[in-house]
Amino acid sequence: MCGIVGYVGPRDAAPLLMEGLKRLEYRGYDSAGLASAVDGRLERRRAPGKLSNLEKVLKENPLAGSVALGHTRWATHGKPSEENAHPHTDASGTIAVIHNGIIENYLEIKDRLAAAGTKFQSETDTEVIAHLVAEKIAQLQPPGSAPKPDLTEPLLFEAVRRALAEVKGAYALAVIWSKAPNVIIAAKTASPLIIGLGDGETFLASDIPAFLAHTRKAVFLEDGEMAVLKRDGVTFFNLKGQRVEKAPVTISWDRTMAEKSGYRHFMLKEINEQPMSCEDTMRGRLLPLKGVLERDCGMDADLLKKVRTIHMIACGTAYHACLVGAYWLETLAAVPTRVETASECRYRETTIGPDDLVIAVSQSGETADTLAAVKLAKDKGAKVLAVCNTVGSALTRAADWTLYTHCGPELGVASTKAFIGQLTALAVLTVHAAMGRGTMDEAKGRAFLEDLVRVPGEIRAALKLDKQVQAIARKFAKKEHFLFIGRYVNYPIALEAALKLKEISYIHAEGYAAGELKHGPIALIDTEMPVVVIATKSRVLEKTLSSLEEVKARGAQLIVVATEGVGDFKDVEHVLRLPPVPELLSPIVNIVPLQLLAYHIADLRGCDVDQPRNLAKSVTVE
Repeated sequence: MCGIVGYVGPRDAAPLLMEGLKRLEYRGYDSAGLASAVDGRLERRRAPGKLSNLEKVLKENPLAGSVALGHTRWATHGKPSEENAHPHTDASGTIAVIHNGIIENYLEIKDRLAAAGTKFQSETDTEVIAHLVAEKIAQLQPPGSAPKPDLTEPLLFEAVRRALAEVKGAYALAVIWSKAPNVIIAAKTASPLIIGLGDGETFLASDIPAFLAHTRKAVFLEDGEMAVLKRDGVTFFNLKGQRVEKAPVTISWDRTMAEKSGYRHFMLKEINEQPMSCEDTMRGRLLPLKGVLERDCGMDADLLKKVRTIHMIACGTAYHACLVGAYWLETLAAVPTRVETASECRYRETTIGPDDLVIAVSQSGETADTLAAVKLAKDKGAKVLAVCNTVGSALTRAADWTLYTHCGPELGVASTKAFIGQLTALAVLTVHAAMGRGTMDEAKGRAFLEDLVRVPGEIRAALKLDKQVQAIARKFAKKEHFLFIGRYVNYPIALEAALKLKEISYIHAEGYAAGELKHGPIALIDTEMPVVVIATKSRVLEKTLSSLEEVKARGAQLIVVATEGVGDFKDVEHVLRLPPVPELLSPIVNIVPLQLLAYHIADLRGCDVDQPRNLAKSVTVE
């Protein structure tokens, strides 16, 4: 959440920063602002709401300067407003700070500074950093003297470093000072921050798309690191002020991957990219049947023979992927598997221990609760495997091994192709775990992988239902409640389908295990209630059909996801037929028409599909 951009170079910074902020809109925000150091003074422009509001401000009052910061804010302290928008400044208006994360002890610092006479202009935790840096600069200078021009850069660096020594919490931040007009000081702990290295210019961002149009060379800041950005490059330090050597990586994404490619929304584009996401995630990982995990992520498959329990940890959509993965691991690899939401895992007395494997799943790799749960697991001696879409993210650096999902950038806030990538990666992991543990012989392993190879084609077949799904969406778009039911491996798909609908259409939707209907939810069923039933071919199909009859008898408006040629649904008006898929792999295909249903309903309701209210793409605070 929140977007950070920064620039030091020869060009006019404001247009570059606005371009970068637009490429970070998917992270979610409620206000935006820029600040620049120019001609010995600090200039700032801010506006609540969308970036278009900030553009109007800049049109009326342009921002000059070639050293500048930009930010899109998602409120954590204080209401969305111009006063609470970043960048924030100190009392003198010469220091500007942008910040992602939460300063946990900001009230303590604020009270101390206020007692000393500091006047605050906002409700945010970020503003205390600006005043704290100003305080440190004043303490470092001899009384009544002005800093020499050639000493302002090291003075600012040391002031920021000392200020951070008092700060507790999560932060990715950047600071400029009008008296040190050629430098940006940046630092991070627990929130992402990336440096882009251009030709005679340097970029700063919370995510790669912000500067991808200008450079492919990037350096990822680690927790507890600082950076001094100038035109001719970057120097890196730890929080003790000691130099750190860091090598850049080359980003392989091209610019077009971050465009809509003619689709109405990023989400629709990403739904249609799912066959490729599935193919790319399994590519090179299927054969040979032995040695794949060692070669791909350095994990010894024999380790899986010794695992007592697998603990799968995630949030939101990734949690639903884990629920499916748990069915697979227990069914095929015969390893006890628990699935926990990361926010609960980190605050309870967990049984995770040295004989366990933790699988942490996150699209961004920056999810705060997941990272905290991983730290807890490692403190207890467990090994951690990350399943992640983002190279160099905090999760991949914290984990012992990483199985990447090769989905490319996902810009829609509601995850779609990343979910398919997570399921595919977990399917690949499961078959190799089963082979390693001896619960699946080579013939069965090859058969499973042959089925998996066919899944992208079956996703393409599911996408062809789009026009039929649109017609269903037009009928149900004005409903305010939905119920989704499924059984066995498709119970998590009912949960995920409900989450998609509520995320982007703001319709109240719930997912249930079909066998639980009689234990409460059936009381909701009447002639106004749409019920989506996942009734594809499976060992529990007859049980699912019994639940379908229960809701049909009470007048529910049914939408059924079924397998071609299986089941008699002549009394059901809306049936979405999918190609035959082996039961265990059916979740990867069954979710597709339900993603489309959520998308089209939200679009018909006039919702902001790519940036739904109150949500952010990467939840980097607790």
